[in-house]
Amino acid sequence: MTPITVRRTTQPGSLPAGELGFGRLFADHMFMMDYGRQEGWHGHRIVPYGPLTLDPAAAVLHYGQEAFEGLKAWRGENGKIRLFRPDRHCARMAQSAARLCIPAIDPEEMMQALLQLVSIDHAWVPSAPNASLYIRPTIIATEAFLGVRPAERYLFYIISSPVGAYYAEGFEPVRIWVEPELVRAAAGGLGAAKTGANYVASLFAAERAKKMGYSQVLWLDAKEHRYFEEVGTMNLFVRIKDTLVTPPLGGSILQGVTRASILTLLQEWKIPVEERALSIEEVTEAHRRGELGEAFGCGTGAIISPIGELGTPSGRMLVNQGQAGEIAKRLFGAISDIQRGRVPDTHGWLVEVPGAQP
Repeated sequence: MTPITVRRTTQPGSLPAGELGFGRLFADHMFMMDYGRQEGWHGHRIVPYGPLTLDPAAAVLHYGQEAFEGLKAWRGENGKIRLFRPDRHCARMAQSAARLCIPAIDPEEMMQALLQLVSIDHAWVPSAPNASLYIRPTIIATEAFLGVRPAERYLFYIISSPVGAYYAEGFEPVRIWVEPELVRAAAGGLGAAKTGANYVASLFAAERAKKMGYSQVLWLDAKEHRYFEEVGTMNLFVRIKDTLVTPPLGGSILQGVTRASILTLLQEWKIPVEERALSIEEVTEAHRRGELGEAFGCGTGAIISPIGELGTPSGRMLVNQGQAGEIAKRLFGAISDIQRGRVPDTHGWLVEVPGAQP
């Protein structure tokens, strides 16, 4: 493994009292390394958190060549700090980079950087209920040029942020607008990569939905505008009768780590689950028959976000009388218990941060 040099801040901060919000406060340090076509990845270092210096012609600013990840560190009740499924995030970072013609980072080197950075900033991992340290690895193209081709120079960096609930509603069910026209991503595009292009594409529809009183958008497929894909920035599960249905990963949907964890748990619990196409017509008919049991989004930020209402141009559908469903509650509790170390990690999903003081 490549050694990482460390330069610690001379002005350390501290966790504030009260609510943390999400993504507004940042820990003391960040990891950085550079890529050049001749040198490869080099300059592995941890330095005080601070601004980046970019040339105005940096490729990321003009052509959007960048990828990122999002994972969390949790402080257990015994004080130990653990990352949840970081191997999956390292592997997905490499997949996203490949799709964007960015030189991949060795997953083992990324893991080393994650563990060492969190170990140094261990005091920033909160212990409050439902609070955690959100970690954001990012790759950006830094070569200065104007022209449509892959860049030859890149910066990889990792920052972290102590966070509370992702949505202001917390675990309370949210109102979701089923977007009939605009699309987040199309099959064959970038939907399966974790890149900013997918998120900026979602902003217009999300802002329009919020003006109508909804928390987020449920995206339909780009071709027929019939089949459910993602909800906001999360994967989606819908319960019809006794079966949970989640849209298949067809190239326009991100391969969620929380989604994969949920599929494992549902199979162990013998709860029927299907990965298949799910149309708005099927969901509307299930609601009419009283068979729409529950719906929820899932992702690193919120873990589980129950859906209490689906709004469409044809009317609204109340889901489970606007309450969180029993399976959503069970999944949220089970995943939270694993992340906090309250139950044995029988799946090998947790990686303990060495050197972090309880």
